[in-house]
Amino acid sequence: MDNGQPRRDSKGEIIDAHDGCLKYFAGRYYLYGTSYGKSAGYSINNRFRVYSSKGLRDWRFDGELLQSPPDGVYYRPYVVFNPNTRKYVLWYNWYPKLWEGKVGVAISDTPVGPFTIVKTAVKVAGFEDGPGDGSLFVDRDGAGYFIYTTIKQNHAIRIQRLASDFLDVTSDTSGVLGVGCEAPALFRNQDRYYALFDSTCCFCSAGSGVRVFAASNPLGPYAEEGNINRGANGQPLVAAQQTFVAEILSPAGTTFVWMADRWGSRSDGVKGHDLQFWSAPLHFTSNGMIEPIEVSPSWSAVIQIGKKRDSVKRPYFWPRKTDPNPLKIDPCTGAALAKEEW
Repeated sequence: MDNGQPRRDSKGEIIDAHDGCLKYFAGRYYLYGTSYGKSAGYSINNRFRVYSSKGLRDWRFDGELLQSPPDGVYYRPYVVFNPNTRKYVLWYNWYPKLWEGKVGVAISDTPVGPFTIVKTAVKVAGFEDGPGDGSLFVDRDGAGYFIYTTIKQNHAIRIQRLASDFLDVTSDTSGVLGVGCEAPALFRNQDRYYALFDSTCCFCSAGSGVRVFAASNPLGPYAEEGNINRGANGQPLVAAQQTFVAEILSPAGTTFVWMADRWGSRSDGVKGHDLQFWSAPLHFTSNGMIEPIEVSPSWSAVIQIGKKRDSVKRPYFWPRKTDPNPLKIDPCTGAALAKEEW
């Protein structure tokens, strides 16, 4: 893996897929993310895209995900497979108006969609206070969980169990794990569950840390076990913001790769060309604690190679629209945006 160069698809185009996830479905790796193009990231023309690969080297663009979505600003697509319905389920964060957050759910018969929207506003705990960033986790017993932040509750982080079809939530909810945070991820290694997140970032080029919370149950209670992306000086080891912890298959078993977006790293001024950092496989101590992220410009590993598949004949594209109320001031920096960034 080369973290210093942009990943490209089979046509040589830079892969534009951010704040999403990497999944292995039916013998192939799928990279899901938000496409920003030349915008500053606040446009109604943000897209959800999917690319696939049999071995994490050669990537194919397989299309855009959502079919006929309502106007809004879309972020953080996460896809899982439901073992009960045999459907692929997409959860995402969107804003009819910034920053009035909602959580949407869509389904598809295939990993590449297009996905049909089932719900535009899932009533997660605290939904009236605007849910923000979130991601999905499916346990070994087939139960699904959503870890997310609630904006108007000081960006409080919670975990909530999903209904059996993954199209809604149940009343089973964790306590608040932290506040002032975003970009959470949840995964399991052996018999321990890990919730990872840190402070809000707002497309920050300096990056964010990774606070680690561990528990013996997916809903907790969780105990904090340190920060794996902050050095002794308190600054991030890797100047990037977490998006996911991916499970990568290898002959020796499952390894975990930390994925993060390096906001502001593009060399050509195009936001969609910002790089992603994929860590070397995470290491765990004998008592299950995660060791600090390795700052590796490149690394290699033996992984399970998936299947080659025929190309999608006609990848779906989400029609571009004219934004009637484009954001002209960057809410993160307060700077005026160029017209092409609207």
